[in-house]
Amino acid sequence: MGVGLRYDQGDGPVIERPLRQESDLAGIPPIDVTESLDFVAQAVKLARQALGDRQPLIGFAGAPFTLASYLVEGGASRQYQATKTLMYTQPDTWHRMMGMIADVTAAYLNMQIDAGADVVQLFDSWVGNLGPDDYRRFVLPHTKRVIAAVRPDTPLIHFGTVTGTLLELMREAGGDVIGLDWRVDLGEAWRRLGYDVSVQGNLDPVALFAEIPEIRRRAREILDRADGHPGHIFNLGHGILPQTPVDHVIALVDAVHEMSRR
Repeated sequence: MGVGLRYDQGDGPVIERPLRQESDLAGIPPIDVTESLDFVAQAVKLARQALGDRQPLIGFAGAPFTLASYLVEGGASRQYQATKTLMYTQPDTWHRMMGMIADVTAAYLNMQIDAGADVVQLFDSWVGNLGPDDYRRFVLPHTKRVIAAVRPDTPLIHFGTVTGTLLELMREAGGDVIGLDWRVDLGEAWRRLGYDVSVQGNLDPVALFAEIPEIRRRAREILDRADGHPGHIFNLGHGILPQTPVDHVIALVDAVHEMSRR
């Protein structure tokens, strides 16, 4: 996109020339994902070949709001002051930017599907910083646009963090599966969403630093809250942390298989 992207250790992505106004947006060139991101497609193809039929392969993209917040803030943020200021003071610019991001994101997910991804996930890490009214006005139409444009025969997981007040709106935006972080009770959240949609989650990633009996206890609690309803995908409530003991991950997987075996 010509905005200058780098990764600093411990800070995640950094945008060197953030988008803050209409003139910044006007300078973004047309984006052809098959040309600029072909290396991702090649990686997916290699993974697909290596996995064969043994494991499904999940594609991935950041959701429009999370991508927009990086573009506007220039990196991670606590208050999202620049992002919200743009939303509130330049709504037309905001919607044009989000529409552009939505179209590129849909093309990016479809490229991964064409390369061999069986499922795709839309990851909205920062959307929980919005209230329901702002989500409805500034985010929902664009997330819905992405999901509607993804290949209809490919399941899509729609995930966000700190979204306890947004779950019904996320369901409205779409997705075959709604991802839940650890801040919500899985049973209660699923009842709110309706059992005609699947859910994914929702163990706290830090729980993997506990002793294995405690990890098993927490896994059992989550499975109990799912209450045997079909469509629960056990997972962490967010990304795994780099320092996580690998043997604890293996113990969790084994526990879930053991406890959920039919």
